[in-house]
Amino acid sequence: MEMKRKNLEELTEEEREKFVEFKRYVKENKDRAGALMVLLHRAQQMFGYLPKKVQEYIARELNMHLSEVYGVATFYSFFTLFPKGRHTIRACLGTACYVKGGKKILSGIQKELGIGVKETTPDRRFSIEVNRCMGACALAPVLRVDDDIYGRVSASKIPEILTKYK
Repeated sequence: MEMKRKNLEELTEEEREKFVEFKRYVKENKDRAGALMVLLHRAQQMFGYLPKKVQEYIARELNMHLSEVYGVATFYSFFTLFPKGRHTIRACLGTACYVKGGKKILSGIQKELGIGVKETTPDRRFSIEVNRCMGACALAPVLRVDDDIYGRVSASKIPEILTKYK
């Protein structure tokens, strides 16, 4: 019982409220065929990502190992294990971008925002991801914020680019 209480305390207040609703959904759907996918989709929809505490709950309710739930959640690109920001920044580390300084661009973004790859700023404004190629090699190094692509980016341009999304 103590572990369950601690797990819920690690969720935000908003997530705790959603968790109560999610528990009802699990009770109604845990015996359905394909219940794991159904529950993961619903959790992703409700929380915006799959918190570890929710994965643990699903595993318990479906009488599965957490590793099985985690395996499915990480196999499908639709699912995310971390909360996404309002704006997703994708740094390209494909060959052309890497050779032309893509790693420096990524480091500059991380330094500017104070977060790493697959992390989100505390205000949930920005998330950082890495892509292997964006198909804009002639513009290397490339940075993408949401649907906006920035080519020939230098580390000095990063603050200016990010200001547009604040």
